[in-house]
Amino acid sequence: MISTNQIVMNCADIDIITASFVPQGGEEINATGFNYQNEDEKVTLSFPSALQKGFGTLKIDFVGELNDKMKGFYRSKYTSPTGEIRYAAVTQFEATDARRAFPCWDEPAIKATFDITLIVPKDRVALSNMNVIDRKPHPDDENLVEVKFATTPIMSTYLVAFVIGEYDYVESQSSDGVMVRVYTPVGKAEQGKFALEVATKTLPFYNDYFSVPYPLPKIDLIAIADFAAGAMENWGLVTYRETALLIDPKNSCSSSRQWVALVVGHELAHQWFGNLVTMEWWTHLWLNEGFASWIEYLCVDHCFPEYDIWTQFVSADYTRALDLDALDSSHPIEVNVGHPSEVDEIFDAISYSKGASVIRMLHNYIGDEDFRKGMNAYLLKFQHKNASTEDLWDCLEQASGKPIAAVMGSWTKQMGFPIIAVDQEQVSDDCVLKISQKKFCASGPHNEENCPSWMVPISICTSEDPKCTKLKVLLDRQETTITLNSVGPDQWIKINPGTVGFYRIQYSSSMLESLLPGIRDLSLQPVDRLGLQNDLFSLSRAGMISTVEVLKLMEAFVNEPNYTVWSDLSCNLGVLSSLLSHTDFHEEIQEFIRDLFTPIGLKLGWDSKPGEGHLDALLRSLVLGKLGKAGHKPTLEEARRRFKDHVDGKQVLPADLRSPVYLTVLKHGDSATLDTMLKLHKQADMQEEKNRIERVLGAISAPDLIQKVLNFALSEDVRPQDTVSVIGGVAGSSKQGRKAAWKFVKDNWEELYNRYQGGFLISRLIKLTVDGFAIDKMAVEVKSFFESHPAPAAERTVQQCCENILLNAAWLKRDAEDIHQYLLQRKAPPV
Repeated sequence: MISTNQIVMNCADIDIITASFVPQGGEEINATGFNYQNEDEKVTLSFPSALQKGFGTLKIDFVGELNDKMKGFYRSKYTSPTGEIRYAAVTQFEATDARRAFPCWDEPAIKATFDITLIVPKDRVALSNMNVIDRKPHPDDENLVEVKFATTPIMSTYLVAFVIGEYDYVESQSSDGVMVRVYTPVGKAEQGKFALEVATKTLPFYNDYFSVPYPLPKIDLIAIADFAAGAMENWGLVTYRETALLIDPKNSCSSSRQWVALVVGHELAHQWFGNLVTMEWWTHLWLNEGFASWIEYLCVDHCFPEYDIWTQFVSADYTRALDLDALDSSHPIEVNVGHPSEVDEIFDAISYSKGASVIRMLHNYIGDEDFRKGMNAYLLKFQHKNASTEDLWDCLEQASGKPIAAVMGSWTKQMGFPIIAVDQEQVSDDCVLKISQKKFCASGPHNEENCPSWMVPISICTSEDPKCTKLKVLLDRQETTITLNSVGPDQWIKINPGTVGFYRIQYSSSMLESLLPGIRDLSLQPVDRLGLQNDLFSLSRAGMISTVEVLKLMEAFVNEPNYTVWSDLSCNLGVLSSLLSHTDFHEEIQEFIRDLFTPIGLKLGWDSKPGEGHLDALLRSLVLGKLGKAGHKPTLEEARRRFKDHVDGKQVLPADLRSPVYLTVLKHGDSATLDTMLKLHKQADMQEEKNRIERVLGAISAPDLIQKVLNFALSEDVRPQDTVSVIGGVAGSSKQGRKAAWKFVKDNWEELYNRYQGGFLISRLIKLTVDGFAIDKMAVEVKSFFESHPAPAAERTVQQCCENILLNAAWLKRDAEDIHQYLLQRKAPPV
C-alpha cells in the first residue's frame, strides 16, 4: 500500500462532527466526507488528498447516544436508597459493540493500548479497565471532574469498559499483591464480601495454575442493575448481573452462592484466557468460553471442595451439550462467522458447554501435569497477541507427545458425537468386548453411507474397582475388540467411568442388566449412576429403547443419596412430565414422581439438621419443590402453612426453602396467592429474591391469572433482562401456559424484538417459549411465524426448536400408550 485518501472504520449509531489526520511531522488534513455503511456498521472518512504511508494521528469529534439496548455504551436504571429512579452509564462491548461507543477497528485481532479520560459528575464513581492516575476539576464546570486512567496493556476493543454511577465497595488484596474490589449498589457493600473472598482466593490459584502472573495492578468486580448476560470479563473491570455477584448471608440460597462462585471463577479465568491471549477471530470463540467454562469448575473445586462441583458439571454442562449436539441443526464447535448477528448466535451451549466438555475430556486424556505445561507455553507464546484453536493444540501436543490435533479435530471441526455400542463375550477367563461407534442422532439411528467418525478416548472399569480405570484405548476406527484379562462373568463392566468422554453408550441388554444392581447398591460412582440414567433417557427419546425401560430404571434410584444424581433425574422427569401434559394421563406421571421422591423427602424433612452441608440444602430444595409441584398432599399442606407464617412475618422462610414453597403454593393457588406473591416481589430488596419469585410465577394454573403473569412480565416491575424468565416460566409450567406464552410472544413481538434485537436473550426467549410443543403442526406454525418476523441472531435457535417439536411429537406417538399401560399396571394389585 502506498497511499490512500480514505480511512474505513467500524462505527454504529454515531455521528461524526469533524475528523482530521495529522501525519507525523506534517500538516493537519481535514476529512471532507463521512460515508456511513449502516448495514455493515462502518464509516468511510474521505480526505481531499492522499494520506502518505507512515505514522500519524487520527482525530475524531463525534456524538453517540447513551442507549437502552444493554449493549455498547448504555444506561442502566436503578433506584437510590431514598427510592428515586436514577441511571448509571455502563458498557457491554462483546462481541461487536465497542463501535457504538467510539469509532474504532472493532475486531479481536486489532489490538491497541487505550488511554481513557472520563468527564463525570463529581459525586459519581467512575471506573475503567485501569487504575486512576489523575483526577482534577473540570475547567468549565465545577460540578464535573476529569478522571484519567493509566494506559492499558495491548488489548482488544471488546474488552474496554467504563462505568459511571453510585456504588459502595469492599476491598482486599490477594496473596500475590493484586488490589481486588467488589462494587455494590449503595448501602449493600456487605453483599460483596462473598465474591471478594472467592476472587482473592481465585487470582492466586490461576496465577499458580498458569504460572503467569495477573498482569494488571487491580481488578474490580461490579454489579450492574440492567445487564443482558450473566457477566462480562472486561480486563480489570468485570461487570456482573446483581444476581451473579451479590450474596446476602441471610437471604441468599445455596444455589446462588454456588452460581456466584462459578461466575467469578469463569470471568477471572478470562483475564488470562481471552484477555491476555485472545482468539484470532470469533470462529475460535469457543476457546475463550469453553476453556473458561471448564476451569471455573476447577477453581470452585479448589475453593469449595464440599460442593462436589465436578459431578454437577456433568448435569449442568455435559448432558446439556449432548442434548443440543444430537440435533441435525446443531453446529460444530468451530463455526465460520461473518456478520455481527452471526457472532451473537454462537454464544450458545455448543461454544460453552460442549467446549468445556471436550476440554475436560482432553485434560483427562493428557493428564494434569502435561496439560498445565502446555497451557503455560501457550500463554507465554501468545501473550498480548491472538491465537487460534490449532495454536493451542500445538502447545499441548509438544507438552504431552500425544496426537492432540488429530484427536481434537474430530471433536471441534465436525458437529455431533458418537454413540458407542458395546457387547461382551466370555472367552475362558477373559472378557472380550466388541466396541463400535456411529453418529448419535436425536431422531434415532441413521445408516448413512459416509458416516462421520471420531477419535474417541475410551476408558473402562469393572466392579472390582469402580473408581479405578482398568484400561484406556483410543478408538480411531469404526469398531474394535478389546480383551480384559481375568475378568469373570460375575463382574460388571462400565465404559467411560467418571462420564468424561463426550459420547453416549448403548450396552447390550445383558451388560446393562448387570450394571443395574450397581445403581441400587450405590457401588457405581454417583457420576456414573447419573450418566447411565441420562444415556438411557436420551436413547428412549431417540426411539432406540422404550421409555418404559427408563421408568423401570428410575425406580431403582429409590436409595439414591446424591444431590446431582437426583437433579439430573428430576430434569428428565420434568421433560417427560411436560411431554405427557399433551395426553389425558398427565396425573399418572405426577403419581410416579410422587412415589419416587416421597422416601427421600421423608428422610430429609423440612428443616436442616446439624452437620448438614451445601449439597443437603440443594437436595432438600429440589425434592420439596418436586413433591409440591406434583401435588404431594403433606408437602402442599406444610408449604401452605410455612408460606402463611412467612407472609405474616411470624417465621421467615430460610432462603433455601423459598423457591420450593413459592412454587408449591402458586401451582395449587388462586388469585389471592398470586397477589400475595406479587406483593412479596414489590417489597423484595434483593434482586435475587425478585428473580426467585419471577421464575416461579408461571406455575399458577388459572387461564386469567396466567395472562396476568404474562402482562406483569413486560411491566416496569421486571427488569428487561428478566422478562424472559417470567415468560419462560409460564411456558414451562403447563399446557395452558405454553399456549398462552406463545400467543403472548406473537402478540408482543415488536416490543420484545426491539428490546433484545441482537443478543442471545431473543434466542433464549424463543427456546423457552416453544421448545415444549409436541404436535407436528406447531413446528410449521413456529417456522412460518419467524419467516414473516425474522430474527437473524436466533435463526439457528428457531431451527432447533422446530426440530425438537417434531422429535417430541414422534416420541409421543411412539411411546405414549406403552407409558400409560406401565403407569396403570404398576398400581394394579398383584393377581
